[in-house]
Amino acid sequence: MPVDVWHADNDGYYDSQRPSYETEGPSSRARFITDADGRFFFRTILPCSYPIPTDGPVGEMILQTRRHPMRPAHVHFLVNAPGYEPLITHVFIDGDKYLDTDVVFGVKNELIAKVEKRTDPTTPDGKSAAAPWHLMTYDFRMKPGEGAAPKPMMAETEDA
Repeated sequence: MPVDVWHADNDGYYDSQRPSYETEGPSSRARFITDADGRFFFRTILPCSYPIPTDGPVGEMILQTRRHPMRPAHVHFLVNAPGYEPLITHVFIDGDKYLDTDVVFGVKNELIAKVEKRTDPTTPDGKSAAAPWHLMTYDFRMKPGEGAAPKPMMAETEDA
């Protein structure tokens, strides 16, 4: 089953927010195919907290309510499996200081995953690790049914 993954970079920006997006295309995005047990593994940077844009009406609303503009660190997922409703969600990093005050109120306890700092010489995919690394594990629960998932941004570059 396909799983699309995307997140902000280590400066807190999504690829589409970067001026280089028009010429360089997507980054910090990928599509994975699960194994027979529905598992998948990947390597990426450890996401960080970031502010949402504060220009325009949303920024004015945040200022008027005296809230901060921060989102806690998270990774987005689109999981699509035959016989199940598509699942579009994000998983937050446990311990982030903005979990309780997410500016868009998107955090739920069941969407928080522990991230372990590891020093093992190999990662779960069997590759060597020259430096400490982090491991996040999360079990997605899907609802039986049908539906069409939206076309992910990765598909734009696959057709080119």
